[in-house]
Amino acid sequence: MRELQVVTVSGAVSAASLGVVDAHEHLFIASPALKGGEIDDPGLVAAEVREAAAGGIGAIVELTPIGLGRRPDLLRRVAAETGVAVIGATGYHRDAHYPAGHWVHDAPVELLASRIVADLAEGMHPRDWLDDAPPDPARAGAIKAGASYQHVSSGERRRLEAAAIGCLRTGAAIVAHTEVGTCGHQIVDALLADGAPVDRIALAHLDRNPDPGLHAEIASRGVTLVYDTIGRIKYHPDSVRLDLIEALVRGGHGARIALGLDLGVRDYYRAYGGGPGLGYLMGAFVPRLRGRLGDGATEAILVTNPARLFAIAASTASTAASPAVAPVDVPS
Repeated sequence: MRELQVVTVSGAVSAASLGVVDAHEHLFIASPALKGGEIDDPGLVAAEVREAAAGGIGAIVELTPIGLGRRPDLLRRVAAETGVAVIGATGYHRDAHYPAGHWVHDAPVELLASRIVADLAEGMHPRDWLDDAPPDPARAGAIKAGASYQHVSSGERRRLEAAAIGCLRTGAAIVAHTEVGTCGHQIVDALLADGAPVDRIALAHLDRNPDPGLHAEIASRGVTLVYDTIGRIKYHPDSVRLDLIEALVRGGHGARIALGLDLGVRDYYRAYGGGPGLGYLMGAFVPRLRGRLGDGATEAILVTNPARLFAIAASTASTAASPAVAPVDVPS
């Protein structure tokens, strides 16, 4: 049996070494759709990650994609300073996160895919492919994708295809944003049509639409559900998420659930003076989850499931074929 590894910003590690995984976070992000919410201070981010580590988090999946202020250099710094494994991301978000005129809107699938593969195989581009800078030493270990509320635009459809190509060439998992938990089946259908293996697909934010019947349908297809708005009381109380998880586990779908907080703006960070903070998952939510599910099912959700999702064969984690890539011309 081939060893399974996970590509972190510090290098490939054994999937079994990750421990508890927060499967969706943003440690550095700057999006026009979230103006004023930038997370950009490495000292504050490291302090926040240390709080998570003190609660038992061993790894964080950082899903800031191309064009939203990725900082692979700072991800490496935070990982080194805190001892927490950080899995970085390539790929693209939904349309709303890219301003008019951004190269992502008009890029053909081949270019979109080549940049995903380069980020995974060679190292993440340090400035979101806006110049011809050499890659950062930190390789991406996951692919982000996304769709809009209740529909998938033509641009988002191209980017889903590019994500599927990146997945096929490298084995990296795809985590797709669902806006308010919509378009789950449509996103999965699109990725499968483009050849992505179903066990490499995860959907984020489905807990924004806490419909256990719908979620059971999607999980039955072999897709991982990343419940990642935990602690966001403005959407639903945590009791709703606990009920949802318990219903899915009782229905036999416990192997298809992973958890995160998706703290995508600075107001969600304790270090920036907000909340719930990265310590919330293990400090507040997981004790309640253990009370519902017991230790075995809880450990599967926190440890086993995300390790399986983000793991790839060791030979692929060490080397991956990369096509030639080209920079985008930036107007002077």
